[in-house]
Amino acid sequence: MNIVNITDFEDKALDVYARMTENELAHYPDNTPGMFVAESPKVIERALNAGYEPVSFLVEDRHIDTQAKELIEANPLVTVYTAPFDVLTGLTGYKLTRGMLCAMKRKTLLRVESVLKSAKRVVILEEVMNPTNVGAIFRSAAALGMDGVIMTGGCSDALYRRAARVSMGCVFQIPWTRFEDRLDWPGEGIGLLQEYGFRTIAFALRKESVDINDEILKSQDKLAIILGTEGEGLIDQTLDMCDYTVKIPMHHGVDSLNVATAGAIAFWELGKKY
Repeated sequence: MNIVNITDFEDKALDVYARMTENELAHYPDNTPGMFVAESPKVIERALNAGYEPVSFLVEDRHIDTQAKELIEANPLVTVYTAPFDVLTGLTGYKLTRGMLCAMKRKTLLRVESVLKSAKRVVILEEVMNPTNVGAIFRSAAALGMDGVIMTGGCSDALYRRAARVSMGCVFQIPWTRFEDRLDWPGEGIGLLQEYGFRTIAFALRKESVDINDEILKSQDKLAIILGTEGEGLIDQTLDMCDYTVKIPMHHGVDSLNVATAGAIAFWELGKKY
């Protein structure tokens, strides 16, 4: 094992943990897919199992021979930077979840078509900006029968540390990508979904909404479940272009749910049944 006790806080190798923002990491180094930092042994393990390449570990010293041990031993060529709890908290600015971080190389994003070609149920996130919600949606999508997730350009990055941690590493277990600039949303994006045979479902409170329990929805071979940003919801153009607008029945005068909660209900009702 290549264990390095931190003595030089200005070591450039520590920049990814201590001095670079997640957005900077996503574009570092130049002309590559970028990097990200995974947090906690479980999330790191799932990223490694999904084929992401580790660059280095940052580990609280007391965990070298405990919960980080198996990951370190399985990757003997990866440098392990270590220090006591107080030092790492001062270096990174926050407490490490279960005492371990891993800097990793990103993969090239999948093409939208590659996510759609063999899928029956996909999730579309429109401008969902809160990384906690993104992570929770990924976890539910992976658990409840979705085949992939596609995000619009304004969504939080699924590999941001908090999103990946909240997802419990499920961002590494379900295919996902972004429309980015190649496909205009919603026009070209919804057009491509339809081209691949998907009926599109927008979740919104409209008079013409279909109840989520409607059998016509469950009978569809391919469904794209479209969820909107926190607060404002889906834009009018998206609502107008979708095949169905769906509502979740609620009680006690409640008129909306958190997007991650609404997503979990949608995936359970409309997902694949095993």
